[in-house]
Amino acid sequence: MRKKVDCRAHPSEMNCSLVISGEEDEVIRAATEHAVSVHGHEDSPELREQIKAELKDEVPQHA
Repeated sequence: MRKKVDCRAHPSEMNCSLVISGEEDEVIRAATEHAVSVHGHEDSPELREQIKAELKDEVPQHA
């Protein structure tokens, strides 16, 4: 099942509204890169574990 992570779950001064979805490893990688480049976090195993813990199942949208 596809996973997603939503920046809106973590209010910030930037009011970031990014949602990333895809396969679990893709989402963790992209969310980590986003957290580092946009929010100034340091890439670490702890950050990746925090992101992994916050993943939600993506509910498919029907047209």
